Amino acid sequence: MSKKNSAGRGLTVTKFLALPDAEKERIYQDIDGKRPEQLRAESKPLSPRLRARWNKVRKNLGGRPRFGKDGTKIVSVTVEKGLLRQADAYAQSKGLNRSELFTVGLRLAIGVNADEGRANERAL
Repeated sequence: MSKKNSAGRGLTVTKFLALPDAEKERIYQDIDGKRPEQLRAESKPLSPRLRARWNKVRKNLGGRPRFGKDGTKIVSVTVEKGLLRQADAYAQSKGLNRSELFTVGLRLAIGVNADEGRANERAL
């Protein structure tokens, strides 16, 4: 198989896996031997169809899930070490992480509806 055919546009995962091991190794070595700037220089922009497909996939890749109506905010809170150890042990015993435990506690303290958060699904 020629270099252009094997590393070219028409090489799908299925076609790659069907190649002999020596050909797969040659393709791997060809790619692995290049610096990132060389790979970028040889690459082409995605077509509009592929760009739309990539954007759809990227949107569903995940990341942190959004909680609440307005998302979340990272805060720094000072807590006594002993109390934090107890809280972590309690959270673990209930299948919660630290953030979920603090969310449950805040909601209980200020009287916010308990139906509004993931933490309360497994709550206390």
